[in-house]
Amino acid sequence: MGVVLPVLFALLAAFSNALATVLQRRAALSVPQTQGFRPGLVLDLLRRPVWIGGMLAVVVAGVAQAVALATGPLSLVQPLFVLELPLALLLASLMTGRHMSHVMWLAVGAVVVGLGVALASAAPGGGEADVPLDRWVPALVACAVAAVLLTAAGLKRPVGKARAGCLGAATAVCYALTAALMKDSMRVLDTDGLVGFLTTWQTYGFAAAGVGAVLLLEHAMQGGPLVASQPALTLGDAAVSLLLGVVLYQEDVRAGWWVVPQLIGVAMIVMGVLTLARRGIDLRTGQ
Repeated sequence: MGVVLPVLFALLAAFSNALATVLQRRAALSVPQTQGFRPGLVLDLLRRPVWIGGMLAVVVAGVAQAVALATGPLSLVQPLFVLELPLALLLASLMTGRHMSHVMWLAVGAVVVGLGVALASAAPGGGEADVPLDRWVPALVACAVAAVLLTAAGLKRPVGKARAGCLGAATAVCYALTAALMKDSMRVLDTDGLVGFLTTWQTYGFAAAGVGAVLLLEHAMQGGPLVASQPALTLGDAAVSLLLGVVLYQEDVRAGWWVVPQLIGVAMIVMGVLTLARRGIDLRTGQ
């Protein structure tokens, strides 16, 4: 199977998620901050049209992501979501009327080039379509434990970088797990039709993980600055997704001397993401 279709739909999903991030953060910053885990936060946000617009963008992103995962490997599709951060900052810049600095543009270039180098040298592909339950169980337990521990650690801290970073990392784990479960449910939809899709546990698993990710994301956005939450979310999602692709779906990634350009690409991505998050435009004030 070619890579053009999954890449195109992954890019559409990344753009839609970036738009959702901008709209959701503007909405999240318009409600009173909370010190604890408050499910009622979503009820407050439902009264804000900008948040509803963000959720519609999430739906578009989810459909595009499902198509991308159905036609391409998890270890190829999910790392492309690293582009969400530069896309979100570009959209924020347009919405606030503020121009990005030369340093910011260089950081965007570093993320794009680094991602291209890393994926081209890794050449993720192959893998198995059907994941047996004995591989799912330890993966589900590991992701659940990681998400709970990171959430608990974040909620114990006051509003600030540590809180936002922990909640952002927990969100990343949930997003990666959502993608892994979604990929398997798309396989069931293709082989067993709508009835099979609606009766398989993976469908309800990715729905539950997705809802948890959205709720965690809202608290991460309120928990502190983007410089802490966004790198944890962006880099964490790509890293955990790559790991799940290799462990669950047995997808192939080049080894040997190819690791060198992969590490160079990853280093460029990390530096670019950190720079964008540190110098990024505030989605509420434009500063």
